[in-house]
Amino acid sequence: MYKFPASTLVSHAIILQPVIVQACSFKTQKDLLGCRTKVPRNVNMEKLRNGYLFPEISRLEVQHIEKYPNAKLISLGIGDTTEPVPQIITTSMANYAHALSTVDGYTGYGPEQGNKALRKAIAKEFYKDLPIKDTEVFVSDGAQCDITRLQLLLGSNVTIAVQDPSFPAYIDSSVIIGQAGVEDEAGRYGSIEYMKCGPHNNFFPDLATTSRADIIFFCSPNNPTGHAATRKQLEQLVNFARENGSIIIFDSAYSSYIKDDSPRSIYEIPGAREVAIEISSFSKFAGFTGVRLGWTVVPEEVLYSNGFPVIHDFNRIVCTCFNGASNIAQAGGLACLSSEGFLAVRSLVDYYMENAKILVETFASVGLKVYGGTNAPYIWVHFPGSNSWDVCTKVLEKAHIITIPGSGFGPSGEEFLRISAFGHRESILEASSRLKSLFQ
Repeated sequence: MYKFPASTLVSHAIILQPVIVQACSFKTQKDLLGCRTKVPRNVNMEKLRNGYLFPEISRLEVQHIEKYPNAKLISLGIGDTTEPVPQIITTSMANYAHALSTVDGYTGYGPEQGNKALRKAIAKEFYKDLPIKDTEVFVSDGAQCDITRLQLLLGSNVTIAVQDPSFPAYIDSSVIIGQAGVEDEAGRYGSIEYMKCGPHNNFFPDLATTSRADIIFFCSPNNPTGHAATRKQLEQLVNFARENGSIIIFDSAYSSYIKDDSPRSIYEIPGAREVAIEISSFSKFAGFTGVRLGWTVVPEEVLYSNGFPVIHDFNRIVCTCFNGASNIAQAGGLACLSSEGFLAVRSLVDYYMENAKILVETFASVGLKVYGGTNAPYIWVHFPGSNSWDVCTKVLEKAHIITIPGSGFGPSGEEFLRISAFGHRESILEASSRLKSLFQ
């Protein structure tokens, strides 16, 4: 688990406290304490010692703007898309929204599992010749939401393994649901198996020394390192899961950025249908970070230890906790998967990958070791012997550029920065110039 500097946490508390006081309409700390209910706090929430990584970075960004109001701040931090959604897609959503104002065009609740036409289109366009049925595709409001739904499905009694470093939501959702155990001084939770992934092992864990876990969270291309697992690596992972009776939660949110022959889906690997659930998203593929649309694939062959199909329970979770993705967003999703729409969103992917190339060349030109940036819009930069928060602070203070400290993604992220290639080209070029001046 990542740790924030004491100054960060103190300022966070200073920001929050007046809000609470105002909400309770009390003037003194004594009055504030008197506002308490008799409801105990969820003990698992107490184990989340710090704020979630990305809102904390956003808060630091706001603070920096207040401190340097005349500086042109550039964000290479949070992986939020910046380029306009292609017009063919926004037109489809606008037309659908306008039709809601008519008797013939109005629609209310749709199927919780998603629009059938969209489920078929996802199965056809993203899984092509793979044996994925549209009934195994569950449309959602985004991959991160589905991570939490899957945690609710799996419950608190399972053991989990995660890549280290990895997307913080896997760890935090595990803590909240009660799977994680107690955090040690190194930032690791005792009940989680941390699978170290770094340059020393080609960003793939040594499965020979990895303890068995019920659930394996695995992201490819990886956020934050940008590494896309090879076919051989994923074959090892699937075999490991089959031998141990584990289920893989495979996050393929960045699969559209893969340029080489690395698998874009876990289901390209023989046997994966029996041990893998895949989550994915339109967010980075089509610029839908604010529109919110994703999906999860649960094959019929994935079974619990008692032989009951997982898909039936996931369907129940979806129907209980979710009323379905926005009909307007789903109309946009269908437009993305039309022949013209698909070409348009591919141009967005190419744009961001050109940004990534510029940033990779920038860091390499000043002698820094760079990973990622070829199959994903993230660059993983090594600063040997450094504290990643210190480097992040230096880049912010000296160059007015927001980055993400690698330790925010897990203990093995120390000494690294994650750099996002999402941004307008002029900002990327300006950032490149500033970074060269800073590190040369």
